[in-house]
Amino acid sequence: MLDARPLIVIPTYNERDNLPSLLDAVHAAMPIADVLIVDDNSPDGTGDLADARSAEDGWVHVMHREGKQGLGTAYLAGFRWGLERPYTHIFEMDADFSHDPRALSALLEATVEADVALGSRWVKGGGTVGWPLKRQLLSRGGSLYARTILGVGVKDLTGGFKCFRREVLETMDLDGVATKGYGFQIELTWRALQKGFDVVEVPITFVDRVAGQSKMSGAIFREALTVVWKLRLGLV
Repeated sequence: MLDARPLIVIPTYNERDNLPSLLDAVHAAMPIADVLIVDDNSPDGTGDLADARSAEDGWVHVMHREGKQGLGTAYLAGFRWGLERPYTHIFEMDADFSHDPRALSALLEATVEADVALGSRWVKGGGTVGWPLKRQLLSRGGSLYARTILGVGVKDLTGGFKCFRREVLETMDLDGVATKGYGFQIELTWRALQKGFDVVEVPITFVDRVAGQSKMSGAIFREALTVVWKLRLGLV
């Protein structure tokens, strides 16, 4: 593993059932990393549980926000927190085990040659588990739609399991990021490409959550569909 000091940003909202085992799995997979939990005042006590874990383990940090403000703003808050400290790489990762912690090392290693490593479901070796055909077609179609309009070769533009070299996020105008939901993933990858950074896709298997509830909504999906045109036309 390359010489690195990674930070893994994990937004949470009602993830109490997943958090303890996720933190254990993340630390086992990448013991050199710190974790920042960004909790949006989860009613189920996720934030309190994170605080208790942070008191025991110095590599766990917690940021509390006043309420549910969207996935994108949670990641941006985590990125800013990380950039204020001497981390070399910053990850974004879901809290529901959809992103396998065992893939963390592969993403980090990929940044030896690239600036951004994106865990991809839609390249050779990648895939999904527990998804009905309709959801697979929706995700594949959404990525095809986005990359066609934006004219880029990244196959999984909506993927949210990423590792950024520090300088990528330092160069971006994080205050100018416009999207809050899953469109955020499209926008961030697009912005990295526009800055001339290399984005590499690393195959992952995306597993549907087994505990808790999905945060996907119709409004979030519609935002992802419309943001590509705003990006293409330079409106954001």
